[in-house]
Amino acid sequence: MKCSNCSYEDTKVLESREIQDGRSIRRRRVCTRCGYRFTTYEKEEELPIQIQKKNGTFEQFDKAKLVKAMQIACTKRPVPLTKIESVVEDIEKRLKDSGERIIPSKHIGDMTMVELKKLDRIAYVRFASIYKDFKDTSDFSLEVEDLGRAERENILNE
Repeated sequence: MKCSNCSYEDTKVLESREIQDGRSIRRRRVCTRCGYRFTTYEKEEELPIQIQKKNGTFEQFDKAKLVKAMQIACTKRPVPLTKIESVVEDIEKRLKDSGERIIPSKHIGDMTMVELKKLDRIAYVRFASIYKDFKDTSDFSLEVEDLGRAERENILNE
């Protein structure tokens, strides 16, 4: 590391400390020539997640866009914004942990559906109507019947 004062290339690390939950390192350094002390930071490089849309185009993953979609589905439902944000954080973490840099939009939609089903069944059906592109009321009826069937099976299995 070059000294930020005299550009000499030999510096000594005085102290190292992890910050941001171990995702970054703060180092105090001193130049061996001029004695200037300075701080450097090392942090993990985060590569952006690309979403491949149904039509084949790509866009960068946008947490705010997913929060907004879930908020719309949860309108006038007893689901606090903090819970929605927590779910989106969890989805983003799982996407990053997968190691994949290109994720099909269908995968994110499926993950969101699973989480909404746990949060609020009405919000789930609202989201499903857009995500699955319902054409008429029979699509709603089928989804609600599937939801009821799954709920009955859960009760019987408990």
